[in-house]
Amino acid sequence: MPGTDPKSLPRTQNWFVFLMVAIGIFMATLDGSIVNIALPSIMADFEVELATIQWVVMIYLLTVTSLLLSFGRLSDIRGRRIVYSSGLFLFSLGSLFCGMAPSAHWLIVSRFFQGLGAAMTMACTPALIVDTFPEAERGRALGMMGSVVASGLTAGPVLGGLLIHYFSWRAIFYINIPIGFLTAAGVFFLLRGGKADITRPETFDWPGAAILTVLLGSLLMAITHAYDWGYFAPPTLLLLAICILAAACLLFVETQVRHPILSRSLFAIRLFSLPIVAAVILFVCLFSLVFLMPFYLIHPRGYPVNTVGGIMASIFVALFVVSPFSGALFDRIGSRLLCTLAMALIACSLFSLSFLPAKASFFSIIWRLSLAGIGTAVFLPPNSAAAFSAVAPENRGVASATVAAARNLGMVLGVAIAGAIFNSVFYNLSNGMSLKEYHPLLENIFMDSFHFVMRGGGIIAILGMIISFLRGPERMKAGSR
Repeated sequence: MPGTDPKSLPRTQNWFVFLMVAIGIFMATLDGSIVNIALPSIMADFEVELATIQWVVMIYLLTVTSLLLSFGRLSDIRGRRIVYSSGLFLFSLGSLFCGMAPSAHWLIVSRFFQGLGAAMTMACTPALIVDTFPEAERGRALGMMGSVVASGLTAGPVLGGLLIHYFSWRAIFYINIPIGFLTAAGVFFLLRGGKADITRPETFDWPGAAILTVLLGSLLMAITHAYDWGYFAPPTLLLLAICILAAACLLFVETQVRHPILSRSLFAIRLFSLPIVAAVILFVCLFSLVFLMPFYLIHPRGYPVNTVGGIMASIFVALFVVSPFSGALFDRIGSRLLCTLAMALIACSLFSLSFLPAKASFFSIIWRLSLAGIGTAVFLPPNSAAAFSAVAPENRGVASATVAAARNLGMVLGVAIAGAIFNSVFYNLSNGMSLKEYHPLLENIFMDSFHFVMRGGGIIAILGMIISFLRGPERMKAGSR
């Protein structure tokens, strides 16, 4: 990208840009995790089914996932300051409407607008960091941004539990409003005229962006509602057909445009494409656990919601401690062994959860969740570093958006698959009842359904081990890091 060399920018200005970016990404990741802890309260308040309430999580993640690449491309063309500040403003406005929601469907629509704003901010984040910092400081800045993401994921369950305990679930949305509006104004006015305002005279791939949204939306609708409609029912088959048709159309359209949303050349690189697939699998496993654990902790186990928040945070605490060490090990041994080992740890966590009793001790729960957190911390830094190192510098902006999209796609699929499997098993074992009607007599049925999902997640993690190993070794460059 043309513009001033980052080396010529004052260090204080570099870190001011980092602060603005960090606030936005913290809010976006916080909101991705804070809502999970509120789902039981929201479901009880609106008196709706689990299949409906899981869309409070899924619509946010689906919107972010399907639009990340589009907004990343748009920021290249129109400038990152406009896209980023507009995203923060829209995210904050969506938070206001979420807090005011009179029904579950209103809340889901408001979450769509939150996700729209989050996609705009998250798409700009890696590019803003890479553009701003010189190469000698870029790794440190990206590592610190990883800590910000970990902070958002860790603080979400704890902060959410406290806000719900002392106020209500609506407070988890209201807290975003003043911070978001102030940061949006700061970005809009204070970053004017800098590298964040650089534009390009290129066209935007509107057809590709629209088709990608249709592809992901139809896929997630089919996965989520297949248990309810029937796996071979006309609506399910129609959605799958739309998904397949959209995929074919996307492949064709992306070969016809000069500046496509999806870069085929990137996916031809083995050390880029396989880490992307592995990242999707990791987050499928992680979020199947994150989605269902609050229901286990509140219903069979009987913990209050504020305690549940602290327990869920144990998954992400390892990111603070382990991530720097796994990043340093990548410099010495590459990503293949580390990512394969990480997937093995996550598989062990999920399989151990498939034997968790209804009244498990606090320690029994914590060590299982911590194992998943350690596996995630071992996996993420080397996997992301391998993907970025495999592409040319001029493609790192597109690569960073693809990595972020893979992360969010895994989150969406994890929630969808876990919800579909749990509801299907629970419905069949209880002769047509739903989780909304939970009472202590359904404890064994709940646990059987929960265990089934955890075993499925463990099998998916084993697939992730195989994908991680098949990436092969990197050609390590002496002194490159």
